[in-house]
Amino acid sequence: MSLLTNIMEHSLDDGYAEAAARRGETGRSRLPSTTRARAVFAGGLVVVALVITLGAAQAQYSAPTLARERQELIDRISAETRSTDRLQKDVNTLRGQVESQQRHALPRHGRDDADLMSLLSGATAVSGPGVQLVVDDAKEASGGTGSGPRETSGFSDTGRVRDRDLQRVVNGLWQSGAEAVSINGQRLTALSAIRAAGEAILVDNKPLVPPYTVLAIGDGPRLSTSFQGSADGQYLRVLQQNYGIRTSISVKDEVRLPAAPSVAVRIATPVAGSGGSGTAQTGKVKK
Repeated sequence: MSLLTNIMEHSLDDGYAEAAARRGETGRSRLPSTTRARAVFAGGLVVVALVITLGAAQAQYSAPTLARERQELIDRISAETRSTDRLQKDVNTLRGQVESQQRHALPRHGRDDADLMSLLSGATAVSGPGVQLVVDDAKEASGGTGSGPRETSGFSDTGRVRDRDLQRVVNGLWQSGAEAVSINGQRLTALSAIRAAGEAILVDNKPLVPPYTVLAIGDGPRLSTSFQGSADGQYLRVLQQNYGIRTSISVKDEVRLPAAPSVAVRIATPVAGSGGSGTAQTGKVKK
């Protein structure tokens, strides 16, 4: 306060005051007096306090509204998710009924072809020997240093698993001899797509969360060895060594893969002598 009092009582610079005195302007200064300056200063403090008070009151009033809107949004998302799960169960039930009717209606040769097409297209659940590959973010996902396959990616957080990482893993498994692949319970087909939406990874538009468990059916030991020796297996090791991304692969006597949520036939070519059944192909994951 003593500093403020000194400033208000000596508002003029000493040199300026001396020059004004020489010109005979002493006592004619139009600057406010000490009392008026104090009043203006006090008024300013009152205005600042009023603004702060109004801002705090507004924030306190808005907080419950924002919290309520957020909770309503969460409730809507939860309700829609439950509805989607129920519809998916109905789809699986109807799909099983359709497969049963097909087996009953088709002759033996036709049933074999239909089963093969369903297996290759991902329309039916499958089980058999294979491998389990788990890919997870680094313990402390943060920006990495040094050169590497993600250095120019534009992402500052290189310790996180990205959609293109899973694309390379899945395509590497296909090329190493996998017959069927799934990620976190999502069956992959020739039409599947692995993409990113912000920080989330989408598989056929369904968001997944780490760790990412990739199951592949095939000759377990041969599939594991072939994948780890491939370019995509080496890419995964680079991510592990340079960025701390955690990975593990193990051979399994039996893995179970669900059917794909939806399989739409885009192109079908009749095969002579097979009762009109079409051909199907497996392919790489879309990028």
